[in-house]
Order: sequence, then structure tokens, then C-alpha cells
Amino acid sequence: MNQTKIISTVLFYICSILSGGYLITAVYSMFCLATDFSVTPYKNGKFLHINYPFTEQPFLNIENNYPYIIFSFMLVLFSYGIFFWLSAKVFKVFFQPKLFTKEHIAQLKRFYLFNIFIPLPIVIIASFFVEVESMIWGLVFIHFMLGIFCLFLANIFKQGLHLQNEQDLFI
Repeated sequence: MNQTKIISTVLFYICSILSGGYLITAVYSMFCLATDFSVTPYKNGKFLHINYPFTEQPFLNIENNYPYIIFSFMLVLFSYGIFFWLSAKVFKVFFQPKLFTKEHIAQLKRFYLFNIFIPLPIVIIASFFVEVESMIWGLVFIHFMLGIFCLFLANIFKQGLHLQNEQDLFI
């Protein structure tokens, strides 16, 4: 179990950092796009550089049309920020002193519900406004399978909680 705690702790911190990075980037990008702060158009205004704060150094390059900005850029940043945040919460479950709790089952449930029910509708809606590459459908499938796997894991945790509660009553 020590190996599991070490790996889950490392993954918790990695996912937390990734989540923070995605969400901070999304908020910064929204601020820049809304206020034209640190935004530089190029190629006759077809594209935009979102620059590092207070510099002219490009940080992000995006197309300058609103369906793209919303569905292929902002929605992706926010979605993956949430995904990594939920992933961090799942990894945190595995280094806690008590493994089978209702809160841990709730964390697993949030993760599997997000992965099963969010990516596909987002991509379907986005496909009306921007071209969706075939690789994206593969990512949707991977998220779906990850959600199903986590659903199974949540059900195992429910059974473990039930057995743990039975054991507590017996003693």
C-alpha cells in the first residue's frame, strides 16, 4: 500500500499543478480577449497572439474568430482544468488513512460523471461551429472508457464501505 500512496501523492500534485495551469491560462485568456490586454493580431487579423503578461512575447496563438475561440480554445482550457482538478481529487483518495468513505465515493462519482457525460456533448456542440479533427473523437472515447473504469472503481468502493461498516458493527 505504500507504493500506492507514494504514486497517488505524486500524481495528486502533478494533476493539481496541471489543473491550476489550465484554469489560470483560461482565466488569463478570457481577461486578455475581453479587454484586449496583451493581445496582438497578426496575419491581417486572422490570428491573435495572447502575450505573456506585460510583454510582447507570444504565449498562445489562436484563430481570430469567435466560434473557434469559444469551442476550440476556451472550452478546452476550462474542461481540462476541471478534468485535472477532478483527477487530483481522485488521486488524493488513495493516500488518505481511511480508504472507503462516502466522500471518497462521491469524488469517484464526480470524476466518472464528468468523463462519461461531458466530453461527448461538448464535441458534438463544437462540431456545429468548428471542424473537429478525428483525433478528438479518440479522446472522447478515452474519456468515456476512463469514466466507465472509474464507475467500476466507485462500485468497488461502495462494496468496500458496506463491508467496512458491517465489520465495524460486528466488532
